[in-house]
Amino acid sequence: MELNILLEKKNKLIVQVKGGDNTLCNALREELNNDTHVKNTGYTIRHPLVGIPRLIVETDTSSNPKKALLAAAQRIKKNNDSLKKAVMKSVK
Repeated sequence: MELNILLEKKNKLIVQVKGGDNTLCNALREELNNDTHVKNTGYTIRHPLVGIPRLIVETDTSSNPKKALLAAAQRIKKNNDSLKKAVMKSVK
């Protein structure tokens, strides 16, 4: 997976998520919406079969959109690790 920054401003970030899909972008969007400093977030995919997702993050003046995206990704990873441990424990 590769992230390419298409637009970077103080409070707005648009990144292209090469190798990403609806599942990843929707998870990031949901987690970003849990951040009180994120004003708006969403993603677009021009064509579901061949399109490359674009993720948009807008924050208030007290937060950086790059840092918000990184924090959201880290929270998703932590939640997935917890889920993996629970599944592994239950199938043993």
